[in-house]
Amino acid sequence: MIYLIPTPIGNLEDITLRAIRLLNEVDLILAEDTRVSSKLLKHFEIDTPYQSFHMHNEHKKVQSVLNQLKGGKSIALISDAGTPGISDPGFLMVRGALKEGVEVQCLPGPTALIPALVQSGIPCDRFIFEGFLPPKKGRQTRLEQMAQEERTQVFYESPHKLLKTLDQLRIHFGADRSLAVVREISKLYESTFRGTIEEGLQFFQSHPPKGEFVIVVAGKKNP
Repeated sequence: MIYLIPTPIGNLEDITLRAIRLLNEVDLILAEDTRVSSKLLKHFEIDTPYQSFHMHNEHKKVQSVLNQLKGGKSIALISDAGTPGISDPGFLMVRGALKEGVEVQCLPGPTALIPALVQSGIPCDRFIFEGFLPPKKGRQTRLEQMAQEERTQVFYESPHKLLKTLDQLRIHFGADRSLAVVREISKLYESTFRGTIEEGLQFFQSHPPKGEFVIVVAGKKNP
């Protein structure tokens, strides 16, 4: 069995009792960054062995992990924060495990996109998640496609690209499209900006972006 276990994206109290139990019970924990995960494991007094499993080594390590799973070991996969596989390593492991007949379970738990969407004030009955936009190649095409989408759109952005992204959204979506920009979800300095794209751009031009951001944009309205 391999368990995908969500970990807190900020407040450590957001971890579930089941997650703590399984992290104690499994034979091995695969962690995106062992330096980050060691702090979490130490906080909850979890002494299960752990090793790295991240975007730079997952292709090489999948087969060795699968061999351990087929040998009877139970393994947990965690990312630095949130749910594995959601803009984090995890998909290759799941695909490989299912192909080899290994059972996979993903626990419910923290992820940044749902709290941001629900508290945005923008319709959340129908939405799409874009993850991170392409940094260069394909970015323009993706934005043009997104501009025509009628459902609410959610995506992640880094602080050093936020202003560029908001400016591009203004160009492709229009200055008056509604958006919410949620910063540092569940952390000490969590904040949410709500307004138009133009207002959001002006706000963050005068308030230099810091932290991790989730952007929620309203869908295109029918004429």
